[in-house]
Amino acid sequence: MADHSSRYISNLTRDTYALILAGGKGSRLHELTNWRAKPALYFGGKFRIIDFPLSNCVNSGIRRIGVVTQYKSHSLIRHLVRGWGHFKKELGESVEILPASQRFSDSWYEGTADAVFQNIDIIRDELPKYVMILSGDHIYRMDYGNMLARHKESGAKMTVSCMSVPLEEAAGAFGVMSVDEDYRILGFEEKPASPTPLPNDPTRCLASMGNYVFDTEFLFEQLRRDAETSGSQRDFGKDIIPSIIKDHIVCAYPFEGGHDGNAYWRDVGTIDSFWEANMEMVAPVPQLNLYDQKWPIWTYQEQLPPAKFVWEDNDRRGEAINSVVSGGCIISGSTLRRSLCFSNVRVHSYGLIEEAVMLPDVEVMRHCKLKKVIIDRGCVIPEGTVIGYNHDEDRARGFRVSDKGVVLVTREMLGQPVGGLQAS
Repeated sequence: MADHSSRYISNLTRDTYALILAGGKGSRLHELTNWRAKPALYFGGKFRIIDFPLSNCVNSGIRRIGVVTQYKSHSLIRHLVRGWGHFKKELGESVEILPASQRFSDSWYEGTADAVFQNIDIIRDELPKYVMILSGDHIYRMDYGNMLARHKESGAKMTVSCMSVPLEEAAGAFGVMSVDEDYRILGFEEKPASPTPLPNDPTRCLASMGNYVFDTEFLFEQLRRDAETSGSQRDFGKDIIPSIIKDHIVCAYPFEGGHDGNAYWRDVGTIDSFWEANMEMVAPVPQLNLYDQKWPIWTYQEQLPPAKFVWEDNDRRGEAINSVVSGGCIISGSTLRRSLCFSNVRVHSYGLIEEAVMLPDVEVMRHCKLKKVIIDRGCVIPEGTVIGYNHDEDRARGFRVSDKGVVLVTREMLGQPVGGLQAS
């Protein structure tokens, strides 16, 4: 029999509607988001970023979910239909796609708050007591039930999830808040250049994770007020939160980890952070455990044959060391070290692939040497290609080299036609 606390939380999650904001461009990812929204970007060998907040909702017991889309949403919508379209509305569960449809104005979504305001009628039809607003472009596992319980018990009208991050990481990237001893928010700045440090640690600050819980009617009141405010940017961090913290109880909820207490959270918003987070997956014991059956990450995946490794000659051996290799891959007579292969990657013989993130349907021809690279979906790397060893040469060939020396390769850079594969 469930204890009182689990029953209490299950009642809260049943009374909650989750809205995932998944319309972000992800412009700092450059060519990786030329053809897809950031939440549709691949991660971890078989997943997409959007799978993480969706899985967190389902695993937390929140089963009424809306996904707000806008920017280049075709591949995202297709993934949602294939992987998340099995929910039954008759059973009180649904994952609904909410594209920008100009219900309340002639404009597309103008900010995070406007994206919610434009869908007030859909939220109201669900009759929730609480609305949870979630960012659709972060990698983490989180039990939202605990955050809902803290929101209810604190008497807050709004609760903001947060975590401690280094000042240099937060500067210009995250909303930063100051709180009292009860975690009531006293001040909030959206993406400040010089974040306010923590009182007990001058090297770190309290950053917003972009996840909020609202009492439903309070949310509607604030959205209507903001929609009528001239000069507002229609954004939660820039407008809504700063306007309400003086007159209403707004609390911070410190993220201390998922169900296992592991506080893993990554904003893979740059080429470097995307590569680094994927590289973390090849560690013998990664901080983000994707093999945890108690908190699975759900996704859509094709029915593919197992990965295959062939040839065992001295100069031609198919092997992968400290690597992740997904279904449908064939490693034929080449060596992979600290690399991550998504579905249907084919690596031909006599190659050396190190610290590579290869998205689905990549083909690497014979005698190639790749190091510290991201290869976008559908690329065919010509025979004898060397990438990642001389960055001047990499740039001269049109590849993008990041601040930390990660080389991004796309079909356009290779002069290959861009079709449905790269746009997926």
